[in-house]
Amino acid sequence: MNLENKIAVVTGATKGIGYAVAESLLKRGAKVFICARDKAELKGALEKLSASGAVDGEVCDVRSEEQTRAMLDAAARAFGGVDILVNNAGIGIVGKTVEDMSGDEFRQTLETNLFGVFYACHYAVPLMKKRGGGYIINISSLAGQNAHPKMAAYNASKFGLNGFSEALMQEVRTDNIKVTAICPGSVNTYFGGGKPSKEQAWQLQPEDIAQTILDLLNQNPRSLPSKIEIRPSNPPK
Repeated sequence: MNLENKIAVVTGATKGIGYAVAESLLKRGAKVFICARDKAELKGALEKLSASGAVDGEVCDVRSEEQTRAMLDAAARAFGGVDILVNNAGIGIVGKTVEDMSGDEFRQTLETNLFGVFYACHYAVPLMKKRGGGYIINISSLAGQNAHPKMAAYNASKFGLNGFSEALMQEVRTDNIKVTAICPGSVNTYFGGGKPSKEQAWQLQPEDIAQTILDLLNQNPRSLPSKIEIRPSNPPK
């Protein structure tokens, strides 16, 4: 896919993976619409990203179907449609057993990581059909394939996301819309309340995920990698 003037929507794009993806797409000529829940963080990200290309954005909590619909409509109005959707917004409540976790925490995780993706895809697919096709990339996790103690909510959301992505891929590929779930291992981000640090340099970096997305978008049109696993190449022994 030639990214020049393609229109991309990236959720959760004020930092980490989302920001790196938005920046990499802009540098290759795409027009990018970003969203995030925090107004101040969104404003700061837009100011920085504007140096790399045509970017716009809107405050949006993907747990809200109405806000997500309005955000995608705003992207289509701003740039003329939607060609690429990167569902990156997500939360990770880790370190709590099922016994200790509250129902609200479990619900918020699924509403963000799974329902939020459903809402975005539900409203993006018709926009992509109008453009003759598109690409949906869902940022999942290796935790969607391998469960771990004290990660039940996150595991459930990402296992669900992988199944959702596979089903959606089968539904829309005949409409020239590709769907790929990317399943990273440890990424040096703010995930789970942590902070990026030099001590975690062995981890994948946000730029590694962004490069994977660029590689996907440059695949031969007849090729569709439906799921990609990415692991750190040299973790601590």
